[in-house]
Amino acid sequence: MKKVLSIVLALCLVLSLCACSSSSNSGSSNSGSSNSGSESSNKDAYKVAMITDYGDITDQSFNQTTYEACKAFCDKNGVTFTYKKPAGDSTGERVKAVESAIDEGYNVIVMPGYAFGGTIVEVSEKYKDVKFVALDVAAGDILEAGVPKKGGEYDYNPGNWNVKDYYYSDNVYCAVYQEELCGYMAGYAAVKLGYKKLGFLGGMAVPAVMRYGYGYVQGVDAAAKDLGITVDMKYAYGNQFYGDADITAVMDTWYGAGTEIVFACGGGIFTSAGEAAAKTGGKVIGVDVDQKGTIDGMFGSGMTVTSAMKGLYPTTFNALDDIINNNKWDSYKGQIKTLGLISGDDPEANYVQIPMGSTQWGSFTQDDYKAMVKDMFGGSIKVSNDISAEPSVSNVNVEWLGNIK
Repeated sequence: MKKVLSIVLALCLVLSLCACSSSSNSGSSNSGSSNSGSESSNKDAYKVAMITDYGDITDQSFNQTTYEACKAFCDKNGVTFTYKKPAGDSTGERVKAVESAIDEGYNVIVMPGYAFGGTIVEVSEKYKDVKFVALDVAAGDILEAGVPKKGGEYDYNPGNWNVKDYYYSDNVYCAVYQEELCGYMAGYAAVKLGYKKLGFLGGMAVPAVMRYGYGYVQGVDAAAKDLGITVDMKYAYGNQFYGDADITAVMDTWYGAGTEIVFACGGGIFTSAGEAAAKTGGKVIGVDVDQKGTIDGMFGSGMTVTSAMKGLYPTTFNALDDIINNNKWDSYKGQIKTLGLISGDDPEANYVQIPMGSTQWGSFTQDDYKAMVKDMFGGSIKVSNDISAEPSVSNVNVEWLGNIK
C-alpha cells in the first residue's frame, strides 16, 4: 500500500512540474506574442487619409508632394492609406471628404493648404479621437472661419485673438513655414546670377504666397544693393492656382518686353510662365518643391534656374513617424509650429531652402549660398515676414500690378 501511495505521489509531482513548465512556456510565448502584437497593433490602430485642398495629387506641387510623403511612409510601415479629393472648392466639400474618410475608419487625416482652416473649425470638436495634421494652416486661417462662426468679426490680426478659443486644439497639429526666407534666397540668387529684369507671378494673394513674394522682393533688393545696381520687377497675382490662356497672354507681354526670369509661385500657375518663357528663351523659378524636373520637362531643358522650397515631404513623413511609430502625439497636438532654419551650417537640413543639386550656380556659388544661409541663421541678414504693407526697397523698381484676373 505504501509503495502504491509513493508511486501516486511521484506521478502527481511529475504532472505538477509538467503543468508548471507548460504554464511558464505558455506565459513566455504570450508575452512575446503580446509585444509583437503591440508593435503591430499600434500600426494597425492607425489608418492615414490625405485630403487634397482644391487640386489633385498630380499638381506637381503641394498636394502631390504631401501625397507622396504619406504614401511613402505608409508603404514602408504597412499602414493603410488613402486619399480623397473634395467634390468642390469649399469648406463644406472639404468637410465632406474628411468625414467620408473618418466613416471608413481613417483616424489620421493629413490636410495640405491654408484652405483647411475652416475645415479644422468644423471637424476638430466633432471628431476628438481623430488626429489632424495640417500643413500651411496658420492661426489666421483658423480665425477667419472660427471668429464669424461664434458671432464675432475677425480683424485679420491674429495677435488680437486666442486661436484656441475657436477650435478644439488637442487633436490638431499645424505646421507653417517661413516662406519669406526661401523667397529671399531665390531672389538674391537670381540677381547675383545676373538677372536684372525680374517678375513675380503669384497664385492668389494669400499669406503664404505673399510671404514668398515679399521675401523675393527683399532678396532681389539686397543683391542689387550689394552689386551697386538697380533692377526692375513686375509683380502680379493670377488670382488662381493654375495657368490659363489669359495669364499666359500677360506672361507673353512680360517676357516679350524684356523680363528675363519669373518666380512662378502658386500650384500649377507655373504653366503660364513656362509657356511664355519657352517662346523667348526666358527663365523660371519654381516653388514649394524642386520643380526643375517638371518645368524643364514640360517647357525645355535649362529653363528652371532654382526653386524656393519648403519641407513639405519631411514635415509630413516625420510627423507620421512620430505619431504612429513613436507615440509622440503629445509633442505635436495643439501646436501651430513655424518651420524655417534649423541649421546655419547645413542648408539642406533646413525646412526652407533652394536646391543645392539643381540650382544653376555660376557667379553665385554654393559657397556663397552657404554663407548667406549662415548669416540668415545667425541673424545678420534679417528678412521681414510682414505682409501688411509692401516691402520698402531701394535698388529695385517694382511695378505692383495687382490681380491679373
